This record gives sequence, C-alpha cells and structure tokens, in this order.
Amino acid sequence: MSLQDLTHVDDPVPVPYSLLRVEPQLHESIPLAKVSHPSDVPREQPLHHFQLLDVAILRDVVLLSLVGVVCNTSHLSTLNPLVILIIMSAKPPPPKSCDTFVVLGDRTKGGHIVFGKNSDRPQDEVQEVVYQPTTTHTTGSKVKCTYIEIDQVEKTHAVILSKPSWMWGAEMGANDRGVCIGNEAVWTKLQGDDDSTERLLGMDLLRLGLERGNTAESAMDVITSLLEEHGQGGPCSDTVPGLLYHNSFLIADPTEAWVLETAGRHWAAENIKSGHRNISNALTIGTKMDRASEGVKEAAKEAGWWDGSSEFNFAEAFSADDNSGGRQECGERLLAKLSEGGNFGLLSMLSVLRDDKSGICMSDGFFVSTSSQVSVLSSDGCGRPSCHWFTGTPDPKRSVFKPFIFTDNVKISPHTQSPKIPDDKDPAKVVPRFAKKVNRTHLLYRRQQAAGGCNADTLRDLESKCVLETEAVLENFNMERLSEMDDLFKDCVDSELKFYK
Repeated sequence: MSLQDLTHVDDPVPVPYSLLRVEPQLHESIPLAKVSHPSDVPREQPLHHFQLLDVAILRDVVLLSLVGVVCNTSHLSTLNPLVILIIMSAKPPPPKSCDTFVVLGDRTKGGHIVFGKNSDRPQDEVQEVVYQPTTTHTTGSKVKCTYIEIDQVEKTHAVILSKPSWMWGAEMGANDRGVCIGNEAVWTKLQGDDDSTERLLGMDLLRLGLERGNTAESAMDVITSLLEEHGQGGPCSDTVPGLLYHNSFLIADPTEAWVLETAGRHWAAENIKSGHRNISNALTIGTKMDRASEGVKEAAKEAGWWDGSSEFNFAEAFSADDNSGGRQECGERLLAKLSEGGNFGLLSMLSVLRDDKSGICMSDGFFVSTSSQVSVLSSDGCGRPSCHWFTGTPDPKRSVFKPFIFTDNVKISPHTQSPKIPDDKDPAKVVPRFAKKVNRTHLLYRRQQAAGGCNADTLRDLESKCVLETEAVLENFNMERLSEMDDLFKDCVDSELKFYK
C-alpha cells in the first residue's frame, strides 16, 4: 500500500504499528492517530509523540507489522512523503501497564493488609493459576527458571501463582507464609543491548522470592541477592519481539510491605508500615531509601546522573522515563479515597482493579489485564487464614474472583492450568526460541473468551455470593476445620464453568 492509496480512504483504517514521525517544522500539520497500543498516552495524540530508534526516509509509507494502530489518514495528502520517517526495526514503546496495590492494617477492616494486582500483558498471552506444594530438594540440585539454571535451596514453600503460561516465573502470587508479591516493568538508564542476554526474568525473581521467603523482607532479600548474583535479562514476551525491561516489586506480608525497585543489578527499597502504596511502570523511590544496593550512589555519580552533593534521589538518577504515568496517580487517589475511613477491604480492592476510567482495568488494546489477584492477609494468631482471590482470565470487569486458602491437602483446579508441552516441542524452551506458536489456552480461559461477557451480570452475582459466604466463614473461623477449605478454589472454578455452558 502506498501513500497515494492511503489518501483515498474515507474512514480510519487499521495500520500496522509503524511509529510515524515527521520533521519538527511540520509538527503542526501532523494528523492525529487514534492510539490502540500499550503506551499510556491519550487516545488521540500527534504522531510525532512517538520516539524513533532506527529510521529511514522513504517515498511511500511502508506499513510494518507489529502493533495495531488506527490512523486518521484524511490529511496525509498534505505531507511530503520524503520527510516521513519510519522505524525499520519496529520496536514498540514501553507498555504502560500493570498496577500493584497494598493497603496497610491501619486503614482496613479488621486490620488485615489487603494486596491487589492487575497483570497487564500482551492480549494473546494466556495466564494460568497453578499451585506448587512445599517441597524438599536434594542437596546440590538445580532449579531451571525460564532461561537459566540456578542453585536450588533445601526446602521451598507452597505457592499459588498467576503466571504467563510460557514461562517458569510468575506475575503475582502468594506463599503459605502469607507473603504476596507483584512485579512491574520499569525502564531505566542502565538498560541496553545486554538486556537481551538470557538471565533471570523479573517474574522468575518473584517466584523465587515466594518459594524461599518467610516474610516480605526475607523475600526481598532473596530477590536482591539473586539479582546481584545473576542479573536480570532475556525476552519478556513470547509474542512481542524486543520486549525487554527492568523490574519493580511490591512485597507484602501480614505486618508490613516493601517496595523494591531495580536498575540493572542495582536496587533501592522502601519500607511501608502504614497507609497505602501502589506502583505502576515507573521508578517511584526518591530520597526515602530504607535499603539499597552497595555502590548505587557511586554508580549514579560516575555516570553523571547525580552531582554527589545534593540529596540522592533513586528515581531521578536512574529513571529513563520522565512520565510517571497518570494511572499511578489515579490509583493513589482511589486508595486514599476508599481507605479514608479505615474500612478498606476485599470489595474495595476489587473496585480498584475494575476501574477503567483510570486505565487500571485494561479491557482491550494490545496489552490487556490478562489476570488479577486480591489477597487479604491475616497475621498468625488472629484466628483466620489469609485468603487469596484469583481470576485466571482476562479483564477483571467480566471475570470472577475465586478464593484460595492454603491447607495441607489443598486441591487446585486443572481447568486453570495450561496444557503441558514437551520440552523438545515447546517454542519457549527450544533454541532459537519462539519460532512458532502453540495453543496454551486452558479450559476456563476458552470458556470465558467464548462467552464474550454476555453473562457478566450473572457471574457478578455468583462472585458476590461467594464473597459474602467466604467472608462470613472467615469472620468466625475455626482453624481446626481448615481442611474444609481444601476444595474451595476448585469448586468455585467448577461453578463458574457451569455458567459458560
């Protein structure tokens, strides 16, 4: 298709993502693009907003295929095609997606910490909910993460994970000690070509923290020590070429929370004892660093990102993205409003994750909310177990949150688990990687997608009844009857599936 062809289209047309830009003197004449991609920008934005990496001057608009954009072409005929620059490597802008939240006990019902996350990933990626029991490992054994092997520890905790089905690591989850973790993609000045080297993914670090950490702080210690030893790197998607990023984490247990933000092998951490906190896709730790990696200030000073005399600000020194994102600010306002009276609870966090006006709930586009988690964390001795709610399906507005409680003989539903693919046939494990696509959909995903939201009201009623019944049981819980919760998650999945038939 040539530029001449485009100028004769009356209606907006789908154009594969090419990141158009023109010379600065022509910025005022740029047509607007209706944006449908993961970048956190307004729905209508001048085309010159986008950054370019590798460009070439062409006589016609070459349509490159990566991410769909709907482009208003009505004014393209006014432009000289010689000044239209097109990214030949077609790299997407950083996806502004994922939000993780925590509200501490001083602002919640019953003093229980409430954790929540929407995992926003490529729209065709399937996320599964899986359970791994407590396991004792042979001395000297290894654990194979997504790309590399590392030393295994003697014993790992039981974990419930919501994870992209193609990788070993997880986007979010909890362990049987009441620790929850969610991670976010961040972009830092230490990023470069070396990030494509296969190391530990941020999602691997998250799972390792849950498997090995007894508390939020000890899970953070696991993550930071492995980060310093092995580094982070490797493709972060099996369908989006070149998607590479560093990571931040929100880690919570029944008594406190930590925000951990990384830049390469450097990191900073902030302890949260009260109030609320949320993270999105930007570094947020400024001058309040409760812990940090050795040499982090010296590294910033040597690179010219800190003058050495002013108060050190981690985010200012290492952030490569000067846009902290409106979603994070909206999320902060939502948490403040809903927790103002000290009555924040499970339903409050569900409403935050389903808020689409802020962009926290991403129902459509190239990146969508592929799965969600809310956890209500109860301290030892309070008489009730922690309860973790997962969707296992895209779009929290039309998904059902289902409860999970750790028990000695808990049963996880097979219908939230993706089919097992032999290692020698799995494109995520065969080198060169991702040479083909395979079907990773699980039954709950397929049924929910086929329904298309047509029975959303009925399912919301089902969820509401489940929330009321579960909360009533937990309020007067007898720990001696914990085994009665063995099938809780499994039964809820089965009930949801019946409504899709």
